[in-house]
Order: sequence, then C-alpha cells, then structure tokens
Amino acid sequence: MRRFTVLGLLLALGACADSASPGGQRYPVYFQEWSAALDDGGRAAVAQAAGWANTHPAAAVHVIGYADPEGSPKANRDLSRTRAQVVADGLAADGVATQRIRIEGAGSVGYAMDSQEARRVTISLGTP
Repeated sequence: MRRFTVLGLLLALGACADSASPGGQRYPVYFQEWSAALDDGGRAAVAQAAGWANTHPAAAVHVIGYADPEGSPKANRDLSRTRAQVVADGLAADGVATQRIRIEGAGSVGYAMDSQEARRVTISLGTP
C-alpha cells in the first residue's frame, strides 16, 4: 500500500510540474566516436524537437554538446561545441528561429556504462 501512495504522490507532483509549464522537454542526440555527423536517429530526434519548438514559439531552446573523456580537454570542448552547432543547424533547417537557440559546448563528461552516453547533444526545450 505504501508503494502505491508514493507512486500516486510522484504522479501528482509530475502532473503539477507539467501543467505549470509546457517546457521541460529534452531530446538526446547521440554520435559516433570523434564524429559530429547526424545519423538517422539523430535527424529524427532533431526533427521531433523542432516540431515541439515550433508549436511552442515562446519556449527557450538550449543545445548542449558533450564528448567522452578520450582525447585532450581542448579537442573535447571543440568537438562538443561542433556537435551542438550541427544540432542547432538542424533545428534551424526545420524552422526553429536561430535567435531562440542557445548553444553550449560542455566538453568531456564521464559515463556509467557506455561511452555513447557521453557522446551526445541534449536539446532542452522550455525550462531547462
């Protein structure tokens, strides 16, 4: 019974958060090692994010690129920034106004199970 109470409370809190703001959407885009090229899955994620952004024209669009810890810090910062720019360009091509898009290259980050977790760009829409 306790488990159902906690689950109900969490669902209620989630519903309150969703109704307070249309934002908070996040879309991950994954990359191959040392690559900034979008694959089919990446293009699909960008298109889905652009669709949401275009239906919420007042929502902020924050694009943050990451890299795995292999290589030098400078190379990883540059790669993460390039990945973010590629995703931002894809969003713009899908109709998102460039002045809405904020780009950040975070550099390298660790990962728990697979280095692809770190080789990503996160598109945060609305309230990041």
